[in-house]
Amino acid sequence: MEATSLGVLLMAEFGLNLAVIHTLPVPRASADSGPDGHPTYRLELVKRKRGSGQHHETRNVTDLGAGSPGRLITQALAATRFAREAVEGLAPGTNRLIIWRTGTPRRGTGVGAWFRLGIGENSAAHWGRLAGVAVGSPFRRGRRTVNVVERREPGQNSQDTHDTTYVMPDARAREAAAPVVAAAAEAARRQAEQVVLAAELHDAPVPGDVATATADCRGFEDGPYSGPDGRCGASFLACLGCTNARIHPGHHSRLAHLHHALTNLRSAMNPTLWQADWGDTHARLEHLSRLIGPAAWTKALSEVTDDDWDLIDDLLAGGLSA
Repeated sequence: MEATSLGVLLMAEFGLNLAVIHTLPVPRASADSGPDGHPTYRLELVKRKRGSGQHHETRNVTDLGAGSPGRLITQALAATRFAREAVEGLAPGTNRLIIWRTGTPRRGTGVGAWFRLGIGENSAAHWGRLAGVAVGSPFRRGRRTVNVVERREPGQNSQDTHDTTYVMPDARAREAAAPVVAAAAEAARRQAEQVVLAAELHDAPVPGDVATATADCRGFEDGPYSGPDGRCGASFLACLGCTNARIHPGHHSRLAHLHHALTNLRSAMNPTLWQADWGDTHARLEHLSRLIGPAAWTKALSEVTDDDWDLIDDLLAGGLSA
């Protein structure tokens, strides 16, 4: 029971499954524990269900004191020390963390008559019954709880396996996700209703239109952004939201480049500031990219000219005005 309890703690702390805990080698501390004296252990994990060449994974954990993941390893090493030393004398190189001495000696199921290795399914189920776990072994459901509810990240799995095998079937995760998904969908709906591409799409330039930095304009004097003198006073970025603007394939490369540049800025700026400065323009370019299709959009991005680069750089730097 003590050995299985240790396995349950390892599952709860690291999200490991029973098969991995059962065969877990002795974690080794790094040779240099650093000036603070905190040992860092290397856990060597074996995942048999993975494809060839992907069975092995390592994880480093540091003992930073009570409550830290590494402290559990320190205590596990102390708790199993004497059994491991005895087994090393009987079967050198055994190298298993969980080794325990049984009170019922039997041959053929461990090392010698008295020592057992790891934790079996029967021991886990027995532990579950004595601990009052509703359904058998604590490891399967416990690992799901740790990875889905507590850690909320993959535990020795790919992100895809974590999502499809652990998160999606879990009723608690679905229940918790429902309001988040609903809020995101509502926000997307409001954004789509408020920010759309208003410019007209044409296959070729229209005679009489005046070129701007982002589109062609059919009339500066009767648009929605008229200034005190009756002429348009809006930024060229606002052309994408103006019904007087017309976009044809000659604009696609510079607009694709603008979209790419704004996407890059998004990862480098404060989200609130980015949304205030560039959010509407980016949303309209997203709309445009969907209208002309991904293949045409990718082609346009590959056809960006030096003039397009210079124009968009000036536009983003504030060097152009309407």
